[in-house]
Amino acid sequence: MTTADISVNLKNLWTGYVGPAIEICLILIVVYALLYFFRRTRAISVLWGVIVILLGLGFLAGALKLEVFQWLLVNLWQLLTIALIVIFQPELRRAFAQLGSIFTPHSHSRQIEQKEAIEEIASALTQMSFRRCGALIVFERKIGLAAIIGNAVQLDAKINSLLLQSLFYPNSPLHDGAVIIQDGKIVAAHAILPLTQETLYRNIGTRHRAALGITEETDAIALVVSEESGLISYAYKGRLTRDVSEAKLVDFLKRKLLERKTSDSTEKEEKSNVAI
Repeated sequence: MTTADISVNLKNLWTGYVGPAIEICLILIVVYALLYFFRRTRAISVLWGVIVILLGLGFLAGALKLEVFQWLLVNLWQLLTIALIVIFQPELRRAFAQLGSIFTPHSHSRQIEQKEAIEEIASALTQMSFRRCGALIVFERKIGLAAIIGNAVQLDAKINSLLLQSLFYPNSPLHDGAVIIQDGKIVAAHAILPLTQETLYRNIGTRHRAALGITEETDAIALVVSEESGLISYAYKGRLTRDVSEAKLVDFLKRKLLERKTSDSTEKEEKSNVAI
């Protein structure tokens, strides 16, 4: 067998077997990654609904020999890509934001400022929990919250327990909305956050929905004090953990705000503690 024959055989092997196998594997990986990312979103239900309807209509059109309708369905599948961008717009925005945050340099000075702020915030939340004073505090991390801060009452204050308690004091001008923490400072109050549309969490108030909403779209951490029960909760990556003690809250904030990486065992432990 000549070198030319070997080259032809290798080319045929690639085009006939290896190439298609690699393409199939790549497609399966992409599909799995998309399903894994969107598995907990309400948009996945919409996607499955659209697919089921289109498949059903396609089967019906084929059985009844509706050629024009079949042609429309074929072209409709092509338009489905554009429809998916619209349906998954919030999820895609969050995914690209998180991807961009990977390449954002980590600030050591931010760690120092946040370390000083954690104890003050934990103290403030404990006091407000005792008095059942509702509160919502958001830590900006790698993904910026400039749009939300720009529409809020902008401040530039060092974090202080008494100041936070006064901001959330009932009937005060700024007690509604969220306080935004950026680089160890209070940079905004009376901030309006996006509300989660997730249906997994029932019987929660507006503050908790806002906490979930902002953590679904960004890498922020949101802390909540319930006005009804006084319980302290935190939201992270679209998950809500409720009724946490001051010690547990401080430990969580230090791990997430002061450490660059979190071990897989820690992530699994947090997921097991999530309360719905």
